[in-house]
Order: sequence, then C-alpha cells, then structure tokens
Amino acid sequence: MNTPLFQFTAVAFAIASLCTFNRAEAQTESTNKNKTQEEQARKEGEEISEAEKKINADSPRRAALQKKSAVQKLNAEQNAQSVQKVTVNGNKQSDTDLRRNSIAGKIVVGREELDRDGDFTVGEILKRLPGVTTGGRPGRGGDVRMRGMGGGYTQILLNGERPPRGFSMESLSPDQVERIEVMRGPVAEFSTQAIAGTINIILREEYHPKDIDLKLALGVEQGKIAPNLSITYPGQIGDLNYALSGSIFRNKQYDEGSSERIEQTNLGLVQLIQDQLDRTNRQSTGLHLTPRLSYRFENGDNLTIQPFLMTSRSHSYTQSNITQTPEIPDPVTHLLPVAFANSNSNADSTFVRLNTSFQHRFEDTSKLTLKIGGGSGRSNSDSLRSQFARSGEQLNLISDVNETRDRSFSQGGKYMTPIGDKQNLAAGWDFEQSQRQQRRISLDNGKPQFTDSGDNLEASTRRFASFVQDEIDINERWSGYLGLRWEGIRIHSSKSDYVVDNSSSVFSPIAHAVFRIPEFGKDQIRMSLTSSYRAPSLNDVIAVPAISPINGPTRPDRSGNPDLRPELSRGFDIAYEHYLKSAGIMSANVFIKSIDDLIRRRTSYVAAGDGMRWVNSPTNIGHALAKGIELEAKFQLQEFFPAGPAIDVRSNYSRFWSSVNDVQGPNNRLDQQPSQTANLGMDYRVAQLPLSLGGNINWTPAYVNQTSDTQTSSSGVKRQLDAYVLWKISPSMKLRLSANNLQANDYLSGSTLAINGVNYLQNNRAKTFTIFNLRVELKI
Repeated sequence: MNTPLFQFTAVAFAIASLCTFNRAEAQTESTNKNKTQEEQARKEGEEISEAEKKINADSPRRAALQKKSAVQKLNAEQNAQSVQKVTVNGNKQSDTDLRRNSIAGKIVVGREELDRDGDFTVGEILKRLPGVTTGGRPGRGGDVRMRGMGGGYTQILLNGERPPRGFSMESLSPDQVERIEVMRGPVAEFSTQAIAGTINIILREEYHPKDIDLKLALGVEQGKIAPNLSITYPGQIGDLNYALSGSIFRNKQYDEGSSERIEQTNLGLVQLIQDQLDRTNRQSTGLHLTPRLSYRFENGDNLTIQPFLMTSRSHSYTQSNITQTPEIPDPVTHLLPVAFANSNSNADSTFVRLNTSFQHRFEDTSKLTLKIGGGSGRSNSDSLRSQFARSGEQLNLISDVNETRDRSFSQGGKYMTPIGDKQNLAAGWDFEQSQRQQRRISLDNGKPQFTDSGDNLEASTRRFASFVQDEIDINERWSGYLGLRWEGIRIHSSKSDYVVDNSSSVFSPIAHAVFRIPEFGKDQIRMSLTSSYRAPSLNDVIAVPAISPINGPTRPDRSGNPDLRPELSRGFDIAYEHYLKSAGIMSANVFIKSIDDLIRRRTSYVAAGDGMRWVNSPTNIGHALAKGIELEAKFQLQEFFPAGPAIDVRSNYSRFWSSVNDVQGPNNRLDQQPSQTANLGMDYRVAQLPLSLGGNINWTPAYVNQTSDTQTSSSGVKRQLDAYVLWKISPSMKLRLSANNLQANDYLSGSTLAINGVNYLQNNRAKTFTIFNLRVELKI
C-alpha cells in the first residue's frame, strides 16, 4: 500500500472516530429522553402513512391537494376522538416522483446517485445516464452529448442559466451539486438551444441546520497523488438560512499518445509516413466556492443570493519524438523535418458570478420571480514550443500567448398564476449580454503565424427572449403543456481591419402531453412535439484561428465564419414509462428530429501570415435527419425474486440513426454520433453488514463518420469499467473506495482527407489509466 494512502486513511479514521465519540456522548441523554416520544410518533405516523402515500400520485399540484385533503380528514378524526394533535410535514419528493410528475419528460439525478460511485467530476456521472455519451478518452473528460449529438446540440445550464464561458463539466465537483436534471425535450422557460436536450445542473440548496458535510478524498493515478477536500457548512440566523460550500483540489497526470500520418496518391504511391510520440506531464490546482443565502420575509417573500467562484491553474510539459520518411525539406518553408520538440504550457482562469432571485407570492397564490445576475472571467494561457531537426539544429521557436476577458449580465422574470385547481399559466422574459476582449499573439521564429496576430478582438453577444407556457391537468388521466418562446441573438465582433455582425431570431412552439393508463398502476405514455435550434457559437463566428503547431491536412488550424446561420430543428418524442413499487422504472423512448441549415466544418488550403496553411472552418451545408430509441431499466432484484440477494440493477441502451443529405454515404451521419451506447450497473448491499459494493460498465462501439464528400473521422470502441465499495462505519461516517476505468484500454481515433489526388490518413492512439479514489465522508 502507498505510504500517503495509508497516512490519509489513518488520519481520516482518527478524525471520524473523535467526531463520532463526541457526538455519541452529547446525544446519549437526549436519545433516552426522547425514546418514548419517538415510539408514540411512530404509531401516529402509521395512522397517516396511507394519506402520505398519495402525495405524489399525480401532478405536483394535484399531489398537494390530495395531501391537504387527507391531512384535514385525519386531523378531524383525531380531534373527534380527543387524540393528541399530529402535525404532518410534507416529505420531499424522490427523484422518481419528480420524474413521474413532470409533464415535460426529464431524468433527475439526486444526491444519492451523485455520491454512489465516488466520481471526481460531473462528466463521469453523466456518461452512465440513458442516451448520454462523452467525447475523448476515459478519465480525461470531453464534451457531453445527449443522443450522441455534441458540438452545441446539447445545452448545459447552471441553475437554469447559461454557465460562464470556459465552464467545463470536468471542472465541477459532484460535491457542489444538489441534483442534475436531464430534459430530452425543450421547455419555453429555458432556452430552446437544445436540439439534443438540456442538462440542468442545480448547485447545492438549503441544508438542515445540523448537517455539516466534510469529505476528504485522495486519488491515485500512475502513482501520482490527487488530494481533494470539500465542505458544506449550513446554518441559520433568524430568518436567514445559509450554506457555505467549497472544495479545493490538486491533480497530477501523465499522458502518452502516438499518431501516424500517411500521404498516399490515388495510384497507391506512398509520399510520406510520419510517426509522432507525445509524452505529457500535467499538474493543476483549483478552488470552487458555491455559498448560498436565503432570507424569508414575514409576508412569505423569499430572497436568494448565490455567488459562484471557480479558479484554476495548470502547467504542462510535453516531449515529442517525430520520425518521417522520407526526410526531405518542406516544399513551402524549405525547413528540414521536425524530429524532436519540447513544449511548455501554462494556463490560469478565474470565473466569478453572482445570481440573485426574489420571489413574491400574492394573496391569490400567484407568484412573481425576479432574477438578476452578473459575472466576470479571465483566462490566460501561454505556450512555448521548440522544434529541432535530427541533427540537433533548432528549426522553430513557436510561441502562443492568449489573454481573454469576459463580462456578463443577465436579468429575467416569470409570473405564474393558477387558473382553478388544475391549471398553471406562466409568462416571462430573459435578457443576457456578454462581452469578450481577446488578444492573441502567435509567432513562428518571431514572425506572425496569421495576419491578425497581436490585434485586439472585441466581441459581444446579446440575447433576449420572452415566453409563455400553460400546464394543465385535463382530467385524472391526461396532463398537457403548451409553450411558445421567441429568442433573438446578436453577435458583434471587431478587430483593426474588419467588423462582423451576426443576428438571428427563432420562434419555438412546444407541446408535451402525458397519458396515465387506466388500471395500469403508475404506467404512463409521454408525447412531445417540439421546435429547437442551435445558434453558432462565438468561436464559430469570429475568425481568430487556433494554430496547429505541425500544420497539415489532418492537423489543420481552426477558424470561424461570420456568415453562419442557426440550425433549426423540429422533433417528435413518444415514451412509455412503467414504474415499479420499489422506486424502479422501465421505459422506452423513441425520437425523430429534422435539422435544417446544418453546420459542418470543412478543411481547405488558404493563404495565412507569410505562407499557405491548412485551415478548418464551419459552414452551413443543408438538411439532416436523426432518430433513435432509448431503453432504460432500474429495479431492485428482490421485487422480482423475493428470496434473491439485495441487488439494485441499473441499465440502459440507446440506438441512433442519422443521415446528412448533402454528404455522400456511407456513414454520412451527424458529426461524432455513435450508432449505439449502453450501460449496465449493479449495487449489492451485504446482509447484516453496513457494507455495499457495486460497479458499472459503459460501452460505446467504434464508428466512422463521413463529415464531407472528402473527409471522414473515426473513433475506436470505448469500454469503461468502474467499481466501488462503501462501508458505513456509523451514521455520521462513510468510507468509500472507488476505481474508474479498470480496463484502461487505449483510445483510438483517426481521420482521412482526399484532395487533389492525394489521400491523407491519420491514426491516433492514446493511453488511458485506472484512477483509484479513497474518500471519507463525515457528517458533524
């Protein structure tokens, strides 16, 4: 056993034992004193259990009415019999109840599931959900994709709002999250920039004043130690409730990857073979703070303030060895082939945001919510790459410095009023304005790598939206939702020699319906008819390039296109949900989406700086169609086999099809969309022991995408096996050992380009590693 791991475990056990002992002494007297009262409350609770079971039977409003009626009836009976008065407090809905009661279908991931596998990042949790995949190699994060659709098709929200630029799932600890809502269809209240769906991350909310959560974690990867500490300190001062949450971490990582580049004519003549091996050591540190304050006024109004701070710093060093056959000078630069290269990179970023929400309830139970927020961010990065010939002669000194400043302001509101007992009407608006200042200097031996190197770029994005939505319980079986949202976006950017304006607006009508099947318990059918869109991102519109150190047709620079139009989509979903007695579910969902003005990236050979370079830029190309089926089953094994072991089963499987009309087949699918993905997980509770263990296997098969008539991209099979063991030492202490990516298979990817009678082929192989994590969870 590693010495740091053993020391960490010993210290954690000592702290936990002391806390548990002190708490036990303080609680012994009160426990004996309240034993009789608890027994009496238990008996009284049995009398009202049937009433509380009806709380979440239907929609949230109907559940509240049923509970009120049941409680009033029970109190009347008890008063008539001169029985001691019983006060019933509403129980918080479970994740399954929230899912079942929502008219617009969504999956809710609560605290129990967030903690279960001991993950370091939110992205690791999301990859296990139905229809969700992540790009890149295991353990290193990547963009999150619903229904296999990334690149802006999946909308990420933070507390219902767009996160600051630079935000990443991999930078957010699960300890800072209260729950995650995965919505397959858009709703008018949120932006409809969600062709694939929306993932809404809700940060930590109110705590019970007595719970102080302390989590100490130690990760180990390739012998490198990664400590992590998170704490949540709740409290109450009069009518002010607060929860101070934060985490601090340090990571050390080693990466190794190789690539092979081949240039071959249509006649089979090999012109070039180039092999490259990269070894990278990386270190990063970070701090996250997410406090929350909530004040309730005497009239019932509520004011909530939630600051958000995320800061990180990283350094990496990369050594590259390159072998090329034949070793001839570059025909454009006349330089010898690069044989060795050393790179040093540094990056630091800080994002700060403050969100404020005020809620006022009127006497007629109407509700007005006003929200305002502002944020600021900065990110700086610099890299220096030295490239050498095989003789040791220095060929290039490439430097890249990037300074970015972001500011944002948002304001919105929603007014909701009930119409009778079964209908809620709401209307509102959202406004957001963000500004960016960026300065990038890219030099190759002191000469600019692109024309505008060193110029200041100023860009601004302004969004305004208004919406109206109506939720109604038509009868005991039918519930419906109608929504309409208008959203306009204007992007303005300027540099010394040009000005770009890109404006668009979209109307999005939305309809959802739920049918509860008679005589089938809690079974129900969902249907959705939606409109959504994907607006070009700021980086897709502005033309500042991202420079590739070794430029080529398979390693091009990336640039923008100021003339991009938004993609427009219309979709239909239908789902069948069968809810089990033990909070389980079996569901099947079918969807189809039509997309117009699809955005794709194309590679071309253009003039840049003092020569010609390969540049990859986006353009609108035409129409696409996507469809698929998503299956899910979550259940306790004992519900079907009462004598069986206490095993919880989690499984899902998704199959996707797509086609792009303006791209020749085969494999003319949406960019980076796999054909299928699946998960299988199990959790086992050991009988008569405070011990549980489980695991999950995630699988995405290899796939090839035809991105244009001359380009393809490919990705190898991904299998990721995770496992954990949880020991509940006491009610206030848990010890969790987890392992992610136990198989640690190499990650494969590739691309091809055929142009001017030459075929360019690149194959990439990256190593992956197993990550062990030991975590102690304390409640003080």
